[in-house]
Amino acid sequence: MLKNYIKIAWRNLMKDKVFTGLNVVGLSVAFGVAILLSMAAFFDLSYNNFHENGDSIYQVYNTQQTSKGPEAGTSQAAPFAEALRTEVPGVERITRYLEDEALTSYGEKDINFDAVWVDAAFFEMFTFPSLEGIKNNPLADKSSVVVTKETAKKLFGNTDAIGQTITILIDGKEEPFTVASMVGNHNTQNSLEFEMAIPFENHAGYAESKETWNAQYHEVYLQLEDGVAAQQFEQNTRSFVDLHYQESIENLKRDGAAVDADGRYFQIGLLPLKDIRFTSFRKGYAEVTRAAPYLILGVAFLILLIAGVNFINMSIAKSSQRLKEIGMRKTLGAQKKHLFFQFWSESLFVFTASLGIGILLSSLLIDEFRTIFRTSISLEMLTSPLALFGIFIATFLITLLVGGYPALLLSRLGTIQSLKGKLESSGSNRVRNALMVLQFGIAILLISGTLVMWSQVDYMRNKDLGFDKEQVLSFPVDGKKNSYQAVQLLREELAGNPDILAVTASDSNLGRGKDGSQSTSVWGFDYKGRGIRTNALTVDYDYFEALGLELILGRSFDRSNTGDTQSVIINESMAKELGESDPLTAFLPMGDSLRSPIIGVVKDYNFQDISRAIEPLTFFLDRESGLSYAFVKVAPVNMARSFDAIENAWKKIEPNSAFLGSFLDENIDNTFGREKKMATMITSGSIVAIALSCIGLFAMSLLIVAQRTKEIGVRKVLGASVTSITVLLTKDFLKLVIVAFLIATPIAWWFLRQWLENYANKIDLGVWFFVAAGLLAIVIALLTVGSRTIKAALQNPVKSIRTE
Repeated sequence: MLKNYIKIAWRNLMKDKVFTGLNVVGLSVAFGVAILLSMAAFFDLSYNNFHENGDSIYQVYNTQQTSKGPEAGTSQAAPFAEALRTEVPGVERITRYLEDEALTSYGEKDINFDAVWVDAAFFEMFTFPSLEGIKNNPLADKSSVVVTKETAKKLFGNTDAIGQTITILIDGKEEPFTVASMVGNHNTQNSLEFEMAIPFENHAGYAESKETWNAQYHEVYLQLEDGVAAQQFEQNTRSFVDLHYQESIENLKRDGAAVDADGRYFQIGLLPLKDIRFTSFRKGYAEVTRAAPYLILGVAFLILLIAGVNFINMSIAKSSQRLKEIGMRKTLGAQKKHLFFQFWSESLFVFTASLGIGILLSSLLIDEFRTIFRTSISLEMLTSPLALFGIFIATFLITLLVGGYPALLLSRLGTIQSLKGKLESSGSNRVRNALMVLQFGIAILLISGTLVMWSQVDYMRNKDLGFDKEQVLSFPVDGKKNSYQAVQLLREELAGNPDILAVTASDSNLGRGKDGSQSTSVWGFDYKGRGIRTNALTVDYDYFEALGLELILGRSFDRSNTGDTQSVIINESMAKELGESDPLTAFLPMGDSLRSPIIGVVKDYNFQDISRAIEPLTFFLDRESGLSYAFVKVAPVNMARSFDAIENAWKKIEPNSAFLGSFLDENIDNTFGREKKMATMITSGSIVAIALSCIGLFAMSLLIVAQRTKEIGVRKVLGASVTSITVLLTKDFLKLVIVAFLIATPIAWWFLRQWLENYANKIDLGVWFFVAAGLLAIVIALLTVGSRTIKAALQNPVKSIRTE
């Protein structure tokens, strides 16, 4: 029996190669694209899953209630970790964690590595397997370091790394360290990336801050003991908070802060390791959302849904050709289950072949997909037993649902009805119309999302940020020389170049440069009986001139005025925070007896991500603090030549330092790479979904024209024009598009409004986005079905009337 099903199914499929080919092409593309999108989504969802103790590891964060609302963050004080471990029961292991660069020297090599400064428990908590050297507690000796395999290769080549002595530049001094262990290549789904791990106590400034609770500059991770729940541990920290943050809590009360739902002003929370990648503290609390990967999975599902709808429509369109076959089979004794399995086996053939081709397509396109969407997916993900099982189950269910419906519909036909070759159209028409509305609705939803997302990306790219970004080059100042000395040497090297307009520096970049770093420093102090918090930025001379920042009050830092090293400049938001009628008369407290005068006020500009509102900012000309990034403003002509000149000048100053120069407009673009990636994926998915919808629409036009062939002939005999018949055949499609538009638009508006709420600077969600999506859907529908309806209208009426 099974052999007979397979043989007949193969013959029927080969009898109508166009029908079979359209189905296979549509399903193959859908499977291929859906596999790639799903791999990218599951790749993101699997971040940090490789740590053996991952279920019991948490990142510690704080939430405090301020007069302006809640604020949350992960920065902790140096003594926090040890105090928490000893005073609050339930901690198995704990480690401080600070990301910073480490200029490392070995022989003639000077390389700047991305380092983490951690405690000894780090490698006991996290799973970074040791390949060579000390496997247990490799950082027990404070003069030891751990390197990755790639770092060892860069430093030592093929020489054994274990036991080698290197020097690391710390606070201006080269300190010796011994390589104690080499760990394997990092898993790409890892939030704690590093090239070198160094004992935390060696970090610059640790000696001064190890007993200080008001200097918060690193993160803390802890592993709870077995049986200890995170929620219970959080409650147990309340007495710890009351003891160590008593002064902060009193200040919050003084400033008019309101308590949270638990009646607290300050709380410690635990964030699961697997949630870190998907957490934002922007709204003042830990908000965990996996919207991006789930959105990608949603697009993959919609693509498969449209391909399934196409298969159903095309199967129904072809069903009228097989009615007599069904009647003969029933006459000869075939039961419903026999007919069902016969038609379902044909669907199984098509889906199996399409899945195989789809997997092949995804394998061929994976490299291009990785490049376009900046993801690290690999074919190994596709060949894992879990992935293969998931693909098999998903395909079986899709085949059962999508292929089963037409099979069930045909198997339930009556014998007489089938032998007459007539198919009751009322039920199938309702299904057809519902599927058309679904297809158009999905198309309008995806088109709306594409238009809004790209409009938001374009808005962020072109918004006036308040500083010059097109002609300013930035790069890290990461050599052995004193940063101020290195910047001054750069000025002197470029002084005779007419294309170089200004050279300056600061301790923070604008946007995200080639080193990928992005940081900020927050300073809090009491001012006239209330707490003030401001972002702090150390700058060099000419900073405001090089970046084109507008001074609205006062003046810039002046080399001829030695007192400026003790002065500060603030932005408009900081001036509002101080509440002074004349900010230039105010002094900021810098210590017990030192006060810094405000000599200027800068117009607000976006010094952080554009998605965030502009916050208070204070500029310092502090010669004791280091500079991290140089900024060079160039003339708008010969910019490539200027770039080369700057690179050559820097290589003279720091010959062993890598030059990672990039223009600020590139840096700004990099800050919303996630938005561009998402918009690109939605756009690509939309194009595929719309293309598949066109196949389905074409199939439905075949069905409608076939059902109304005689009607068309009669109308033409009675004098109907080609235009009137074409309008008659297409107006039903337009009605369905309008219904789809009315259903899809509110859904799209709600989702997109929620997405835009994440941005302080955003576009207006106008009605024209949805009108454009609806009009585009109408054009797509008309172009798809127009060719077939016009052909039917032009057909010989005699031939149409004689059609059975």
